[in-house]
Amino acid sequence: PSRSLPPLLLLLLVLPLGPAAPCSPQPNATRFVCTEPTLSTFPSGLPPPALARLPRPPGPPPPPALPAAFTALAPPLPPALAISVEFTVLATLLPPALAGLPRLQELHLSSNRLATLPEALLRPVPTLRVLDLTDNLLADLPAGIFTGTGHLRHLVLQGNRLRVLQPAWFRHLLHLCWLNLAANALAEVPPEVFRPLHSLRSLDLSHNRLASLAPGALAGLRALERLDLEGNRLGTLPPATFAPTPALRLLFLPDNELRALPAGIFVPLRHLRVLDLARNRLRALELPPRPPGPTLDLDISGNPWVCECPLLALLRRVAPRLTAARDTLCASPTHYRGQEVAAVSWAGDTGC
Repeated sequence: PSRSLPPLLLLLLVLPLGPAAPCSPQPNATRFVCTEPTLSTFPSGLPPPALARLPRPPGPPPPPALPAAFTALAPPLPPALAISVEFTVLATLLPPALAGLPRLQELHLSSNRLATLPEALLRPVPTLRVLDLTDNLLADLPAGIFTGTGHLRHLVLQGNRLRVLQPAWFRHLLHLCWLNLAANALAEVPPEVFRPLHSLRSLDLSHNRLASLAPGALAGLRALERLDLEGNRLGTLPPATFAPTPALRLLFLPDNELRALPAGIFVPLRHLRVLDLARNRLRALELPPRPPGPTLDLDISGNPWVCECPLLALLRRVAPRLTAARDTLCASPTHYRGQEVAAVSWAGDTGC
C-alpha cells in the first residue's frame, strides 16, 4: 500500500534551502531594526529615504511649484531614519558603515560585541540625535569620535569597559541632554571634564569604581537636574561638590561608603526634590534648606544613625518624607537602638 509523506517533510521539500540574508533592509523603510543573533556584519544597502531632504545640488532652477491642490495629494516626505542593530554578535564597524545616511537621527547599537569604534564612524551623520551603545565591550573611544555630532541629545555608554573619561569626547556636545556612563570601570571624574555640557539635564555615573570626586568634577553643569552616583566606592565628598549644579532636583548616592557629609554640602541645592543616601555608613546627616514647594523625598535607610539632638532636630526642621522609614533605624544611643528614626524624632521626650 502507498504511504504519503509526512506534512513537515513535504514542507521542507517545497521550501528553498539556501541561507537567507539576516535582516535585509526593506525598500522605502524609515526605521530599520535587526536583532538577528547571528549577525556579525553591519547591514549594507540600508534604506535611502534619509536622502529625501538633502539640499538640491547646483544646476538649473527647479520647475515651478505645483498648486496647493496638487501638493496636498502628494505623499509626505519620509522622516529621518532610525537604525537599531542590537543583540547580535557584531564586533566591528568600518568607517563607511553609515555613509549615505546624512539624515540619520537615531542609532541603537546595544548588546553587541563592539570593542572599538572608528574615529570617522559618525562623520556621515551630522544630524544624529540619539546614540545608544549599551552593553558592548568598549574600553576606550577615539578622541574625535563626536567632533561632527553637535546635534546629539542622548548618549548612552552604559555597560561597557570605559576606564578613563577624555575631555575631547565632550568638547562638541553642546546640546547633549542625557549622558549615561553607568556600569563601566571609571575610577575618577577629571576636573571640568563635563564643562562644555551646558545643556545636560541627566548624568548617570552609577555602578563605577569612583572612590572620590575631585573638586570641579561637576563644573559647568548648571542645567543638570538628575545625578546618579549609586553603587560606587565614595567615602567622602568635597564640600563644594554640588556648587556647580544649582538646578539639581534628583540626587542618588545609595550603596557607597560615605561616613560623613561636609557641613553645608547640600545648601546650593534649593530645588532638590529627591535625595537618596541609603546604605552608606553615615551617623550624622546634612540636608538642603527646606524647599518652599513639595516635600523632599529622603531615603536614609541602612545607615547606623546616632539618634541624638542634631539629627532629630534637623529632621523636624526640614520635615522630609522618609521613603523607607521602617528600615531607617537608630544604632545609638543604646536606649534608642533598633527604633525607627522617624518615630524617635517626633517623640515628645527626646529633650531636643
